[in-house]
Amino acid sequence: MDQPLLRPSAVLLLAIACFAAPAHAEETPLIDGGKLLLTNGVATIEGTSGGGVATWATITGRETDRGIGLSGHVTLIELPDYGWHSHGFAVGIANRVELSYARQNFDTRDVGTALGLGEGYTLNQDIFAAKLRLLGDVVYGDPLLPQISVGIEHKRNRDTPVALAVGAAHGKGTDVTLSATKLFLSHSVLVNATARLTKANQAGLLGFGAPGKDDHSLQFEGSVAYQLSRRAVIGAEYRTKPDNLAIAREDDWLDLFAAYALTKNLTVTAAYVDLGSIATFDRQRGGMLSAQFAF
Repeated sequence: MDQPLLRPSAVLLLAIACFAAPAHAEETPLIDGGKLLLTNGVATIEGTSGGGVATWATITGRETDRGIGLSGHVTLIELPDYGWHSHGFAVGIANRVELSYARQNFDTRDVGTALGLGEGYTLNQDIFAAKLRLLGDVVYGDPLLPQISVGIEHKRNRDTPVALAVGAAHGKGTDVTLSATKLFLSHSVLVNATARLTKANQAGLLGFGAPGKDDHSLQFEGSVAYQLSRRAVIGAEYRTKPDNLAIAREDDWLDLFAAYALTKNLTVTAAYVDLGSIATFDRQRGGMLSAQFAF
């Protein structure tokens, strides 16, 4: 009688060895964490990767081009008459595609009574976003070629009746962004410029467009940052805004920020923000604090 080529025990040992050993000596972990610290940006108020109020061309997470990155954030903004809170998560795929979700909550506090909404009325919004890196790299490659990404942000206001009551035309809308970002590593300077097509009122919390002003307008977001060390960076951002609502002037946004990587996975950002006039209440200047976990 023919004998089996391998005994069952040998087959079992061979199977265990195949699963235990890497398929290839150069195999990269799925979550590789190979990016330089802070070069993945932090979470914006819309949940995309970037600065505080400006979207960058960066892709979230610490993955390189062969891994999957994950991030989550919580952001608080304290203003004289309002409170802002947002939280969300994002996925970066092969440093090429970013998918994100964020929930914004805007506490009107005493202003809610003045606006007829009731004290402490909170406006809410969901943001679903996607970003695609078209070419270039934030750090590597041609020093004069930035990383360029295109993005789309679909915003759904969860308080549409309020948005319509203040003069908005719609309760949901979609922004399109085109960003260019480059870190000049030898000078420790990062520069970003973003063009945004939008008709969002106060980023969408007061709806989108208005009767007679229902077209997307082109807005600008700019950022500059200086890296003090591998873990610390300071910078400033400016974001222009549409001014659609007849009853409430809308001003451009400004922030001065400092970010510090406490660990390779946890970054904390603190900022001074000037959001101008919001729903007829001027000089809305205050502080922002944000924490991001990234892998």
